[in-house]
Amino acid sequence: MTDAPPPVLDPRDTLDQAALRHPDSFKWTLHPEDVIPLWIADMDYPVAPPIVAALEDRLKHGLGYAQLMGDPALKAALSEKLAGQGLGDLPEGGITFLPGVVPGIYAAVHALTSPGEPVVTMTPIYHPFHLSITDQGRRVAGVPLRETGAGYEINWAALDAASRGARLLLLCHPHNPTGRVWTADELRRLRELVLARDLFVMSDELHADLRFTGEPFEAFAADPRVQSRTLTLTGPCKAYNTAGLGIGAMVSHNAALVARVRRAAGGLMGHESALSVTMWRAALKEGGPWLSETLAYLRSNRDFLVEYMHTHWPWARVQAPEATYLAWLDLRAHPRAGDMQAFLLQEARVAVHDGPIFAHEAHKAQYQGFVRLNFATSRALLTEALERMTVAFGQ
Repeated sequence: MTDAPPPVLDPRDTLDQAALRHPDSFKWTLHPEDVIPLWIADMDYPVAPPIVAALEDRLKHGLGYAQLMGDPALKAALSEKLAGQGLGDLPEGGITFLPGVVPGIYAAVHALTSPGEPVVTMTPIYHPFHLSITDQGRRVAGVPLRETGAGYEINWAALDAASRGARLLLLCHPHNPTGRVWTADELRRLRELVLARDLFVMSDELHADLRFTGEPFEAFAADPRVQSRTLTLTGPCKAYNTAGLGIGAMVSHNAALVARVRRAAGGLMGHESALSVTMWRAALKEGGPWLSETLAYLRSNRDFLVEYMHTHWPWARVQAPEATYLAWLDLRAHPRAGDMQAFLLQEARVAVHDGPIFAHEAHKAQYQGFVRLNFATSRALLTEALERMTVAFGQ
């Protein structure tokens, strides 16, 4: 009788903090060594082996200029993927690559609005949304999402009112930081509003591959009625943990709209790097199994986090995110809600993102006491962080 083989360890379960804290990691070096960093949105997991192999092979072929007009192989692979999300039959010029998604947000605001104009978005929101507006002299027409027992919902009346006189809606789908995946009905109503108010739409769909719903993803521009007025932004960095290799894509069925936004940014935009192109091609071709395994691990961490909070912090509130590896925690009932991020850093030695950063100046106060927590780490590190927080809360 032979001995059973030893169990295969999941590399996500065996993270080495010393290795994570390498000098190139912003996440792990911003704070002192005794702090567990659960803030900025990258994962602690090893990069998919097919991506690493593709990058190593690419280095053997020199690092001269890549395909500056847009890598044909990457365009073809990305087009096939987007077709599965309702963005099929893209025209020539319907895809342009960017050095990242954030430059695309800024470019859309710059090209499609004028200084002093309102730009509509829904708060809380990934902070480059409102910064892209205020940094360029526009006004944030921020519409707070409604908090309900079932999760966050769109305030339709307020969104309609804010859209009057505006020309651009900045949409986050799936939504960061609440983790909502907008339903088919919500997307239908958003499209109706966009058509009624004659808005352009920039839809940031960067987290589309990090969904826990099990349902196919429907892009905002899947409806032909809004395709000519929509720019979709996407990229691989969140799903494949490659934020250090900046790349994104701006996609539209309206090639003239893509050209207009790209032209308005001019030389300020920059271009994608050779290695980022290689990375994204490898991710689309061979990264699927790694992504599926990672998503399963993230779902398990999400469920553990939610259950832990319900058990140990019954006074706190959290909705299980439907996508992303980011949890939006409502800790307003704690006596230290007024400086919650600093409190957790000082007393628990856990770094999280402060809630007010996800709103523009007029709405910051209503998110005081919220934090965004990144659970894309090992179960052991997540558990230690939560237990530290429990001690700090005095539970």
